[in-house]
Order: sequence, then structure tokens, then C-alpha cells
Amino acid sequence: MVKRLFYFLLLPLLSCIDPYGVELGEGAQLLTVDGMITTDPGKQSVRLTRSDTYGSVFEGLIRPVSNATVIIRDNTGKVVFLEEEEAGVYWTSEDFATEVGKTYTLQIQTSNGTVYTSLPETVQPVPEINNLSVQTIRIPIEGEEIDRSGIRIVAEITDPGDQNNFYYWESAPAVYVLRTRPDLYTPRPSDTNPSREPQPKDCCIVCFRTETVNEGVFIAQDDNFNGLTTKVPVAYIADDGLRFITTYRADIRQISISQEAYRFLKLVKQQTEISGSVFDPPPATFRGNMINLENPEETVLGFFMVGSETQRRIYIDKSDLTFAQKEAIIPDDCRLSEGADIDPPADWNP
Repeated sequence: MVKRLFYFLLLPLLSCIDPYGVELGEGAQLLTVDGMITTDPGKQSVRLTRSDTYGSVFEGLIRPVSNATVIIRDNTGKVVFLEEEEAGVYWTSEDFATEVGKTYTLQIQTSNGTVYTSLPETVQPVPEINNLSVQTIRIPIEGEEIDRSGIRIVAEITDPGDQNNFYYWESAPAVYVLRTRPDLYTPRPSDTNPSREPQPKDCCIVCFRTETVNEGVFIAQDDNFNGLTTKVPVAYIADDGLRFITTYRADIRQISISQEAYRFLKLVKQQTEISGSVFDPPPATFRGNMINLENPEETVLGFFMVGSETQRRIYIDKSDLTFAQKEAIIPDDCRLSEGADIDPPADWNP
């Protein structure tokens, strides 16, 4: 979602939302709330962290906020308590899901008794993704002989004409066929094994590697296609010489969001495109939709989002690319690569 994005939006109770500059003293510790809940049933999380200090850039450590009481309340009065399963990460139950038309509020009480609440967010319906297709993107780089490249995933959607819709797209964990060269394995020389010659391994050449890739912020509002069928870019995946050697599987989440959440993500998108990285110093800062009930002037980062969700899957074959990077070589057993498994997922069906 918008994890580790340190930009935020002021959401006053009025309908107008204006950027608001923030001045903070040295040593201010900033609470960051990162959470999104949707209609897709399953465990859903809210992450709480606090920055160590704040000056011209974020400094020091980003620390988890533990031992807080975290609840989600809907407009009917139903309350769900989240459980902290790892430091600073609070989870719902396995069967949790939002419902279209309902309004949800996040409430947090930290271990020192400070209470925070989000502004209410209402779940809007989301249309299905009709189709996914891919486009090859080539990026010339000054001083480099070979262009960088990747693929853009494009979604075809039919927008409902009876309402104003705001969309956010995110890539779920992807899987691809990883091919390595264990026959080229050369261990680091040591006292017991001083040889610098390759010492081939018997296994394994082919694995299935799982990864999460979210490069950029993909959002849209339907001002220009209300009630129409349109195609929208929803993801970009860089070609690193490994991903598109054979088959790559991507799952795209299409999520309806509120107008306020859209404005927040639009600011995030603008800032990441200006600075180039979500970790670079932001050229400006904006408040999110979280408020300290006792001290409304406190700056709280992040945004609690709710939405309705649909997903669609696409298998991308090497032949779908019009340009590809030279195959990268990993001279080792493919099972030793992070996220790799010798067996394909149970639902692998290219």
C-alpha cells in the first residue's frame, strides 16, 4: 500500500482540502499510521511506527509502536480489536472484510494513553477489471549503451456512470520462473577450500520466486472517462534480467478509494516523481487523516484507507516483450535465492 511514505494530507472536516506546511522542532517524534482495509476477506493489518527525530530530513531510527490498543469501528457500532502479532503491526481476524456502503474509523490508544482517531472513510463499490495487457517500456539512459526497460501493465475497465469514482492499483505478490547456473558455483576461497575454480552443484536450475514489486503510485479519477470503457496503466515492473526469462505472473489489485484518499495519494505521487524516491527528503509535507484527540495540532503521518477491491491475474511470457535485458546469471542453486521455491504455487497455471 503506502508503506513508508512520509508525506501526508490535511483533511479538515470541511469538504475543501488544502496543503498545510508543517514546522517541527528538533527531536519531534512523529507517529506514522499505515493501514488499508478492503472487501477482500482475510487478515488485514495496520502498522504503527514512530520516527526518532525530524529535521530537514528524517533521521535516526524508525521504531515500531508496540502495546497499543487498535480498533476498527464501523457506522453500525461494530468494533473489531486488532492483535499485535509482530512489533508495531496489528492484525484483524482471518475472516475480516469491509462492506460496501459502510463507514469505518480507526482508533488507536498508545501505551501512554494518547488517543488517535481517523476521519471516517466510506467503502465505495469498484468495477471489475475487464482485461490486462502489457506494453514494453524502454528508457534511454545518458552514458549507457543499453536502454533500461520493463513492462507496463494496462487494465481495461468499464467505469460506472452513476457516480464519481477514484481508483488505486497495487500489485499483489508476484511469482516468476527463476533460472540460475549452479554449474558455475565458485565458493569463496578459505583455508579448507583454497581453490578458485568452479565447483558445480547438482541442483537446482529452475525455481519459482515470489516477490512484491510496487514501483510508483497508480491512481485515477473518472473525470475523463465517467461511464466509459477505458484503459489505464496500473503497474510497472522493471526488467532486471531475471524476471522475464520465461514466465512472470502478476496479480493486480484494483481498489476503490475516497476522494480524500485519492488526493493524499496524488500528493504522494507528485512528490515521489519530483524527488525520485519515497525515501528522499520531501520537498513539502502534508498531514494525513489521523488526529490526536487531545492535541489536534500534533503532526501524524500516513493515511488510514478503506475500499472495495477486485483482482485480476496475468501471465507474461518472454515473447510478449518487444525488448528484453540480457539474462542475468546467478551462479548458484536457485533455492538459495530469496523467495525461491523448487515447487510451483498450487494455482500456477500459465
